[in-house]
Amino acid sequence: MASHIGRRKFLATLGGGAAAWPLAARAQQPARPTVGFFGSATPSAQSQYVAALALRLRELGWIESRTIAIEVRWAEGRPERFAEIAAEFVRLKVDVIVTPATVAVIAAKQMTTVIPIVFAGAGDPVGTGLVASLARPGGNVTGVSQQQTDLAGKRLEILRELLPGLRTLAIMANIGAPNAVLNLREAQAAARTLGLDIVTSEVRRAEDIALAFDALKGRADALYVCADPLLTTNRVRISTLALGARLPTMNNYREYVEAGGLTSYGPNLPSLFRRAADLVDKILRGAKPADLPVEQPTKFDLVINLTTAKALGLEVSPTLLARADEVIE
Repeated sequence: MASHIGRRKFLATLGGGAAAWPLAARAQQPARPTVGFFGSATPSAQSQYVAALALRLRELGWIESRTIAIEVRWAEGRPERFAEIAAEFVRLKVDVIVTPATVAVIAAKQMTTVIPIVFAGAGDPVGTGLVASLARPGGNVTGVSQQQTDLAGKRLEILRELLPGLRTLAIMANIGAPNAVLNLREAQAAARTLGLDIVTSEVRRAEDIALAFDALKGRADALYVCADPLLTTNRVRISTLALGARLPTMNNYREYVEAGGLTSYGPNLPSLFRRAADLVDKILRGAKPADLPVEQPTKFDLVINLTTAKALGLEVSPTLLARADEVIE
């Protein structure tokens, strides 16, 4: 979705005629609130989230470019972009910041304690310090949690169903991302509970990904990918390298499976953005983020890529296929 011009620029483009309006007439022009959408990855990965947010806002009476403006910015998983976008939204004086990523919330929190921030899919908002508690967030932040860390055990059970001979699990994480670090720890704990050996693959930059796969060659039976903006931006590269290394992958989001990963299990993200829009609506009508409890996901999707399974020589059991919410062929 194209980015929309901010309120001040919008008013400036009305031309000199605006200065000649009677003061009373200008006072009657309704203020059009602006939502800053802080995309942590790329449009190809996350533009459907903007669409889900805009559609739900429209249902709630906020018509884009008429009664509300949506400014969209993309960090493309680059660490330096997070602070830049947060600072820009503060300069634009947006009314609410909406983002899918823990790192984006942290960047925005460092820039403002005043502008409300709504996350749609932070992995562990209490564990990463985004909010004081789910029931009473406090501060200027609330949103919809992904329960990311609670899902590691479930993901590994699904992976073992796909790979009954699973012995050694590689876990890839960007250790510069707080949520990915928590996800890594949960995956390690879940793997130990299942009696699996673990190989940890730590990355910090896009350049580290190919080197990580070189180091994994012949050392693991499958790969668990801890999603964060950096890895989501590079999901096609990860899926291609995993296929080349004959490594079946378990992912957090369906976007990785669309990019060629084997399977994913996690919350339905567009539905989280619809619920985030409900929170934005409440805030624009006067509610304070501190008083809006963090919501939990209710819909979880299992997605399997059968083309990838065939390329890896894997037979997916009919019972697992029947449980899948989506099968990509």
